[in-house]
This record gives sequence, structure tokens and C-alpha cells, in this order.
Amino acid sequence: MANLLIAARNLARNRRRALAALLMVAVGVIALVLADGFIQWVFWGMREGTIQSELGHIQVMRPGYLHAGAANPYAYILPENSPQRSEIESAPGVKLVAPRLAVTGLISHGETTVAFVAVGVDPKKQKEAELSQAVRIVEGRNLNDAAAKEVVLGRGLARNLDVKPGDTVALLATASGGGINAAEMKVAGVFVSPNQAFDDSALNLPISQAQSLLRVSGAHVWLILLNETDRTDDFLAQFRSRFPASAHKLEFVPWYQQADFYNKTVALFSQQMNVLRLIIGFIIVLSISNMLVMNVLERTGEIGTLLAIGFKRKKILQMFAIEGLLLGLVGASMGLIVGYGLAELISSIGIPMPPPPGMEEGYTGKIRITLNVMVTAFLIAFITTALAGLYPAWKASRLQIINALRHNI
Repeated sequence: MANLLIAARNLARNRRRALAALLMVAVGVIALVLADGFIQWVFWGMREGTIQSELGHIQVMRPGYLHAGAANPYAYILPENSPQRSEIESAPGVKLVAPRLAVTGLISHGETTVAFVAVGVDPKKQKEAELSQAVRIVEGRNLNDAAAKEVVLGRGLARNLDVKPGDTVALLATASGGGINAAEMKVAGVFVSPNQAFDDSALNLPISQAQSLLRVSGAHVWLILLNETDRTDDFLAQFRSRFPASAHKLEFVPWYQQADFYNKTVALFSQQMNVLRLIIGFIIVLSISNMLVMNVLERTGEIGTLLAIGFKRKKILQMFAIEGLLLGLVGASMGLIVGYGLAELISSIGIPMPPPPGMEEGYTGKIRITLNVMVTAFLIAFITTALAGLYPAWKASRLQIINALRHNI
């Protein structure tokens, strides 16, 4: 306690230099909080967009569908009315289970014919819209009748076909028996998703119409949407234990196993954030170390006097080291308070962002402050400041008494 009070008094004696050091530490923390918070918001937005527009939290399918389903999709159909599906949907923490039937083929309008990738969905499900939150209808309306012969097209596909809501298109696909089947559908609406390449070839249609087109009964995948994304692994282990593949012929795949773009983006941005942390930490070390070295030089005579009256070198070392710890503690705390306030202010205003690669529309960015962001920023500033004080403290403790006392003359 005595060393702490002495260190605080010594910093107060050099207010201007101490305030400059505190400001440097605080600015570093603010930069870390805002930068890391923005990156975490990007990760969160990509994660939830991937889950809510494509994959759900967990996908249920026949074993082997991911590897061989493209070559023989009809060998991996899940039954229409399955007790396992009802049991999964009734589990506490599960928001809904939605069937998905994949369809590929050709779509025509007038003289134009292009390839499409379609998903059969169930418009009757009350919570189906929760799996389409990242998909926005920009023209017309979404599907609302399971029996209606209608589709919603991605904006790129609608543009390629030169169609608008109310037009009629023809779908051509290979049915389960090997023959060709066709159906005329009315365009109900046009949507945009976070993936422009997906919009250029994608469409949605009622699953009953997809089943009729392919002449099958059932679905390729059941998408499980949970109440909490963070509990994905818990439910995954629970379902795999309750429905072993050997007995039920069901495979449970978490969303992140198929989110290749998301995983690579997280790896890239995380590495860039680590470089930023290293740079800010290096700047803090240099600034605080320089400030404390100047303190040692100015107080050389004082240090010599303390050594002469019996102060141990270890106590001198501790005194200067504690000054670095105090600067880190106070500066990092100030930075967290100001950084959190700025993050809330910026998030309330929003950050206009241009369209990223693969998208046609920009978005409004925000700062997502999490406990991990705050703790990481605090620890980086506190630890680097504490390390910065070690060399000046060691230098002070190694001064020769006679040489140090000469500064008092």
C-alpha cells in the first residue's frame, strides 16, 4: 500500500507528463474498442445473415447427402411426415424446423432460358419468415399460399429474364423417374439477399410445387432454427445423441460447417485485428517507457538519496513498476468508458457503408460491444503499460548511489 501511495504521489508531481501518458493509453483503448467492436458487428451480421437466409443453426439430412447428393439427390429424401421431425421441433429451445427441397433446372420467359437453383419452402409455417430475415422483397410480395403456382425470384435472375411480378415463367426440371417435367409459375415477387451471385440464379417456390415438379414426397433437408445461436453446439450434441445415424439414418450438420465464406472472412479479419493490436501495443510500450525513463532521469538525485538512507533496490524497482501499473489501470479504464460511450453514439447514428464485394446495396454499420471486446482492449493496454514500466524501473534500481547523489549538487 505504501508503494502504491508513493507511486501515485510521484505521478501527481509530474501531472503534465502523466496526463499525456494516460491520454496515450486511453486513445489506444478507444481505438481497440471501436475497431474490434466494428469487426465483431460484421462477424455477427454475417453469421446471423447466413443462418437466417440459408442454413439455419443445424441442418438435418440423410448421411452422405453433402458428398453425393448433387449426383443423386433423389436417394437422400427425408420423409414427409416424420416423428423425428416432430420430436426435434418440440424440444425446448428450438424455434422451428423447416423443410427444404432443392431443385435445379431451366427457367424460361419468352425467348430467354437460363439455369436456376431453387428451394422449396413451406409458406404455411407461421415462423417461416424468421428463416428469411436476411432476404428482402424489393418488388411484389413473398410466397403466402402453399398451393399457389408462384415463385419469387432473385433480382439478378429476374433481370436476366426481364420479368416483373405478375409475369409467367416456365420451370423445367428432371423428375425422380428420369423424365423431364415442366410447370408454369406466376412471379409473385423479387428478392435480394446478402449474396449477389446467389440472386443471379436463385428462386423460391412452395415446397408442394417443388415436390410436384420433381415427383417426390419429402424434403432434402430440415433446417433447425434455435432461440440462441451460442447454444448450437449444445443442441448438436443433444440431437446426435438422441438420434444416432446408425439407427435413424439422420445426419446433423451445424451451420458453421458449411459457411465457408464466413469462416474465411473471420480468419482474415481476425488476423488483421491482431496486427492492429500489436501496433497499438507497441506504440503504448514506446510512449510509456519513454515517459518513465524521463521520470527516472529527473529524479536521479532523489533515487540516490533514497538508496543512501537505506531504501533497498528492490523497493525502488517496485515503486517505479507500480507507476507503470497505475498508468495502465487508470488509462485503460478511462479508455473503456469513453470507448463505450463513443460506440453507443456511433451505433445510434450508424456508419454508411458502400456495397461490399458480391452485393448491390450498401448497409449501415454499427459498433457491437461485447464483454470479450472490452476485456481484450483493457488487458492489452494494461499489460503493455505494465511491461513498459519494467525497464525504467530496473534502470532506476541499478543506479550507483554516488553518481546519483551528484545530481543533488
